[in-house]
Amino acid sequence: MLFCSNTAWSTGRASEGSALIFHTFDVLEQEVLNALYPMFPLVYTIEEVECLHWLDSHKPRSVMFVNFGSITTVTKEQLLEFGMGLAESGHPFLWIIMPDMVAGDSAILPPDFTEETKERSFICSWCPQEEVLNHPSIGGFLTHSGWGLTMESISSGVPMLCPFCGDQQTNCRYTCSEWGIGMEIDNNVKRENVKKLVTELMEGEKSEKMKKKATEWRKLAEEASAASGSSSMNLDKLVKEVLCQ
Repeated sequence: MLFCSNTAWSTGRASEGSALIFHTFDVLEQEVLNALYPMFPLVYTIEEVECLHWLDSHKPRSVMFVNFGSITTVTKEQLLEFGMGLAESGHPFLWIIMPDMVAGDSAILPPDFTEETKERSFICSWCPQEEVLNHPSIGGFLTHSGWGLTMESISSGVPMLCPFCGDQQTNCRYTCSEWGIGMEIDNNVKRENVKKLVTELMEGEKSEKMKKKATEWRKLAEEASAASGSSSMNLDKLVKEVLCQ
């Protein structure tokens, strides 16, 4: 889906000298872009990769990735407790904060949080998530435990902290108890607990066990998606037995 940051696009016109910037890349939506080029002379496609450059500057498995998805909302108090817990953990973190993440309010963190974490945090509203999770500097993933994010984390071999609220308890149970690659955060979010769990996930013996298990699951996911793997074979069967009938 093309996203335009220029307000002129929303009115159906572009003033002389203005430019249209789309959050995409050419090959992904070439047909749409070809239709736009004759209409607007200044059209640019930009894929945000600044966070990847930031990750490049960190040691392997040293960064905590935080993303609660595009639908989940939190209270202002929960946002603050998560933020201060991450700050007090001492670990660098990449945090995706949507503008409407806080229910009924702006997703704004206090100045002391910004000052405390300015040298070791990167906060943005979007990232190429698959690339982030597969980046060697990522050591853990704080997520709301939606199935899509859970599968991406498993496929990337990244252990998780999950969830703090909502309807993802089954996913959380399997992540933590059955698959051995996560730890649960209590619904009543407190910064002390966030700090403790981030530290446990990123450091020490328990961390190593979860990371080893996550690597094992990643290998199994890769085998399933290989040419002769179960996922690939099931996709072929779907095409032959259902879609081609």
